[in-house]
Amino acid sequence: MTDNYITPEGLEELKKELNYLNTEKTKEIADLIKHTASFGDLKENFAYHDAKEKQAFLQKRILELKDRIRNAKIIEKKKSNVIEIGSDVLIDFDGKKQKITIVGSEQADPIKGRISYESPLGQAILTKSKGDKVKIDINGEKIECKIIKIE
Repeated sequence: MTDNYITPEGLEELKKELNYLNTEKTKEIADLIKHTASFGDLKENFAYHDAKEKQAFLQKRILELKDRIRNAKIIEKKKSNVIEIGSDVLIDFDGKKQKITIVGSEQADPIKGRISYESPLGQAILTKSKGDKVKIDINGEKIECKIIKIE
């Protein structure tokens, strides 16, 4: 398992999801199993088998969330002159400025500007400083960017 770097907000989201799955979703699946079991012969009851499969996926997700929460490494925001996990960075790509946040892979969402430190861009800019120019190889294409600001 890779390091599970996560922001405090990301950890809270995981805990909320776990609570929802442990309470509401578990009850919903249990009710579905009970209901589908009433359809008769369990050997050929597709709805029952489907409900049991949903229960197995739910239990797997609950175990996964518990593990991720237990192994979470909280990203502490701190003022730094170099890019690290948790840094907010303003980058210039060919005159187009983009603000990104370097996060753990679990929280990565490029559409929202959250870039994993394990991604090509994340790896290329990690430990770099304001003013540095960085070349990134993305699918064989070299892209250059300049680090404008680190927060």
